[in-house]
Amino acid sequence: MDIENQNTYVEAPQAAVTEEPVKPAPEKRQPTFKAGLILGLCLGLAVAVAVAVIGMEKLKPYQAGDTLDLSTISKINLIEDVIDEYYYDYKDDELTLDEKRDGLYRGIVNSLGDRYSRYFTAEELEAELEEDQGVYYGVGAYISLGDNGYPFFSGIMQDTPAERAGIHSGDVIVEVNGESAYGMELDAVVDRVRGDEGTSVHLKLFREGEDDYLEMDVVRAQIESRTVTHKMLEDDIGYIQIIQFDGVTIDQFTEAYTDIREQGAKGLILDLRSNPGGLVNSVVEIARQILPKGLVFYEEETSGERIEYTCDGSNEIDIPLVVLVNGYSASAAEILSGSVRDHGIGTLVGTRTYGKGIVQDYKFISDGSAVRLTVSAYYLPNGDNIQGKGIEPDVEIELDEDAYYEDGTDNQLDKAIEVLKESM
Repeated sequence: MDIENQNTYVEAPQAAVTEEPVKPAPEKRQPTFKAGLILGLCLGLAVAVAVAVIGMEKLKPYQAGDTLDLSTISKINLIEDVIDEYYYDYKDDELTLDEKRDGLYRGIVNSLGDRYSRYFTAEELEAELEEDQGVYYGVGAYISLGDNGYPFFSGIMQDTPAERAGIHSGDVIVEVNGESAYGMELDAVVDRVRGDEGTSVHLKLFREGEDDYLEMDVVRAQIESRTVTHKMLEDDIGYIQIIQFDGVTIDQFTEAYTDIREQGAKGLILDLRSNPGGLVNSVVEIARQILPKGLVFYEEETSGERIEYTCDGSNEIDIPLVVLVNGYSASAAEILSGSVRDHGIGTLVGTRTYGKGIVQDYKFISDGSAVRLTVSAYYLPNGDNIQGKGIEPDVEIELDEDAYYEDGTDNQLDKAIEVLKESM
């Protein structure tokens, strides 16, 4: 099951513990146009789309229904005849029969108008599921869709081609390999940015404050999953950042949490800024390491069935806790931060979260393909569904982007430390 990140996609998540956190995202939520260029944009991924699978059942054989009847089949045949007779293929890349059929299947799913639902060929599905194992080939960044129709880099991973090329969180992707990115589906953008190790992708970017577009060639590399970072701050304060909830995140968090406790942490800052979400199992198992007895969250499916995810409380955190969030903390990140809020075991600092309260799951087809669909809504322990609303922090503070990019000053983290010390 996929507690997907808002409209973001992980181009290549992180792995292994590092000393410094991923850059927090700027807070502007809705990029706008000015002087023909895009303004605004923020950081974050904190991706997209993390992918998970709970139901492995096959879809039942198709039976004629309201959509596909003799009339629609006849019309499809007519359209195909018209295309075959009149279409002039100026692109010189004639589609195969399988590609044409896949286009039909995609069209059916796209007709839902749901950016989170998608049809996958067998090859695409294999690649998607491999990503859950933590192996990625790309530039090492998170990509999100802006409300103005352009994608943008919502988070940059450390020691990756994207960071070395000088890409910033918030950079708008105007073109990929000479193709306009405006209106492109998120998955399509990600597919174009990714590629074989050693190959390059040409990017045309807009960056707020620059007089002209930026153009660069970035050589792709293998990116190993690195989802958790941690360190000890002054005054016995432990710091853990969860970049997204992958399969590897549970063990990485356990290792980080154990390490800061062994080092004598008397308080914990959990940084979920720009975390796009991820796997249900991952966020639930991490929540069980800090929450008291009770609900982590629950889902309501199309059928009305309620599925509860609970914690036995055996590992309830016994030191003060502050959770950092921002406008790109989404989905699974909102489950964890919302559960902390509802159980009263920590203080949320930052800005309002994204607001993604729906869940995706894969439904597998016998030929190896699959459909990823939105299958349920989720609710926090107090019964809130935060779809389109997000979670308001207890202490609101915007990131000072100028100071952050000038000298690394993180005023949100400074405020979190201040708040935590009041409880220590």
